[in-house]
Formats: sequence, C-alpha cells, structure tokens
Amino acid sequence: MKRLTVFILGLCLLPAAWAGDVPGLVVKQSPHSAAETLDRLENVLKKKGIGIVTRWNHAEKAAGVDIPLRDTELLLFGNPALGSHMFTSQQTAGIDLPMKALAWKDENGQVWLGYNDPQYIADRHGISNRSEIIARMQGALDKLSDAAIAR
Repeated sequence: MKRLTVFILGLCLLPAAWAGDVPGLVVKQSPHSAAETLDRLENVLKKKGIGIVTRWNHAEKAAGVDIPLRDTELLLFGNPALGSHMFTSQQTAGIDLPMKALAWKDENGQVWLGYNDPQYIADRHGISNRSEIIARMQGALDKLSDAAIAR
C-alpha cells in the first residue's frame, strides 16, 4: 500500500516536473486562468512602467483555423533601460527580446506561467559582460511573475 501511495504522489508531481523541463524556461504554477494570469501580469507591468508590445492568444488563433488548443496566451513586454544593454553586448539578443511570458493550461487543467530566464538568453548569445543587468532582469521578472500568480 505504501508503494502505491508513493507512486500516486509521484504521478501527481509529474506535470509540474514536465512543465519545467524546457531548458532556460522559468515556470510557475498559477491558481488563475491563463487569461487572468496574463491580465494580472500585464497590469503589474504597466504599473511599473514596463511597455507592453502585444498580446497573442494562441488558442483563439488556432480555433480560427479549426485546430483545438487548450488556453494558451503570450504577452510580449519590454524595458529598454535593461534590455538595450543586452543588445550593446550582442545584437543577436534582439531575437529573444523583448521578453515574452506564456500562460497555458495543461492537459490536467493546471495553468502555468513561463518566461525565458535572462541568463539563458545571455548564454544563448554569448553575453558574458552583463551580469549586473541579467541579475536585475531576473529579480524583476521573479517579482513581477509572483505578483501575477498570487492568490
């Protein structure tokens, strides 16, 4: 019986592990719908003066071409005061910036919020001389995403 309980508990934790298994992706569980999670993130970004580039509803676009997709929305946002420092080191970072946040509902109905770790972006583009900027970006993203998923 004990083995069965451990097995079942392990299965319950698998979706959380799978959601975070994408290299360079910071993933957090959200108690809100995908849309509400991004609404909350967008509101906190605007309050902090961070620019919103666009919002893209993947599920809505997929439905428009008769492809079923669980709730999946993307928000593009940026802070040139930080991001531009990445470009002055390596302009190719522009393919990964502005930042993106993805909210999605998985097959179990759990909503997740994910974004690229700025260190992953730096590593991808060979940026080794912006550690202070990367740390500031990581700290800000952590706080902003926590606010979006707070109860």
